[in-house]
Amino acid sequence: MTTKALAPHSVDGSLDIYKRAQHLIPGITQLLSRRPSRAALGFSPIYAERAKGCRIWDVDGNEYVDWMSAVGPIILGYADDVVDAAVKEQIDRGSVYSIVHETSVELAEELVRLIPSAEMVRYAKGGGEACTVAVRIARGVSGRDRVLFCGYHGWHDWYLAANLGGEKLGGHLLPGIEPIGVPACLEGTVMPFEYGDLNMLEDLLKQNEGEVACIIMEPMRTELPPEGYLEGVRELASRHEVVLIFDEVSSGFRIALGGVQEFTGVTPDLSVFAKAISNGYPMAAVVGKREFMEPASRMFISSAYWDDNVGIAAALATLKELQRRDAVSHFERLGGEFKARINKVAGDVGVQAECVGVAAHPGIRFQVDDPADAGKVATLFIQENARRGLILSTGFFFNCAHDEAALAKTEEVVGESFAVIAEGLAQGRLDELLECEIQEDLFRRLVR
Repeated sequence: MTTKALAPHSVDGSLDIYKRAQHLIPGITQLLSRRPSRAALGFSPIYAERAKGCRIWDVDGNEYVDWMSAVGPIILGYADDVVDAAVKEQIDRGSVYSIVHETSVELAEELVRLIPSAEMVRYAKGGGEACTVAVRIARGVSGRDRVLFCGYHGWHDWYLAANLGGEKLGGHLLPGIEPIGVPACLEGTVMPFEYGDLNMLEDLLKQNEGEVACIIMEPMRTELPPEGYLEGVRELASRHEVVLIFDEVSSGFRIALGGVQEFTGVTPDLSVFAKAISNGYPMAAVVGKREFMEPASRMFISSAYWDDNVGIAAALATLKELQRRDAVSHFERLGGEFKARINKVAGDVGVQAECVGVAAHPGIRFQVDDPADAGKVATLFIQENARRGLILSTGFFFNCAHDEAALAKTEEVVGESFAVIAEGLAQGRLDELLECEIQEDLFRRLVR
């Protein structure tokens, strides 16, 4: 496949703002995954002007088909008319009160109806703090301190304490995280286990018998769990009387409205949902069985903004629209078509790349013989996509606004980007073709 001539692509306006931000905002952005160094700096957009559906327009006037969906929160589409109308209506009635609005009960009722593990509900505003609430509840109910985890669960002290005394988060978060500011006394309170390894989990439970409060894990990401694995985790948690928490912050609502637990039939004791629950408005929920949730009424877990009516209104509207639009079927169809088109153009071009995983949430994998070239290939992929009007990395999130036009554009662009990569690999020209710094490591999740 030969690539066509490209129109000039400039992100100079983004770079000007980026220079201002370097002096004012540590890390540039508030979410690690949005840092410019994690894309193709100089080619990828940094600052947006607006977004609608599955498209973003940056401050330089460039238009992009965006497959990142705000790194997960956007599930219906940017600036969704129905959700935004519900939010605007609620704003006119007041965003937060000295007392509570009935919609807080209505949302709880809807979550209990949809999610297998849900009998009672607590709210929060983000996934990390919701995971922290869930762990606090588990510790309070069990009277124990230690936590076993698998996957990424936020930035709080209880989680980053895993890296005290030696790095253990490399495969769950990313390598090189220093637990700066985390109290040294937390060392040994949290321990990771490898996804799919029941023997490792069982050994940890036996070694810490009577001391483990909970197992918290991402039940799956792009690939189905090994046969019998989640059932085995459930059995071990029950046998050792340990609270089982599913972190469905990223997996919730796309593979099934009730989450991975509905899809697999394995029900945890507590679950955490955020991101897509409210189509981009801050909202999160900790749900669980009554015997575990009711004691939380006697624990000091409190925030003025968790009763915020705007997030609740957005979540209610989002959940209703996901059902009305049959979103799960849409993601299944979209994902199947996306995978087929990506794999076809990879074959046409002759690049060793494949879109793999469940249709509702797949990922792109490059097969590169030289490990030193892997980061170059991933960065080149982002660079070439961006200069052609596509925000697409090897990991991504579908939303309901992704349509045939987005698929057609993506098929064309990815084919051209794959051709550049194939040329670079065949001719040993990756360094020459790369016009930006190699992207910093993205999350390396044991849970694929």
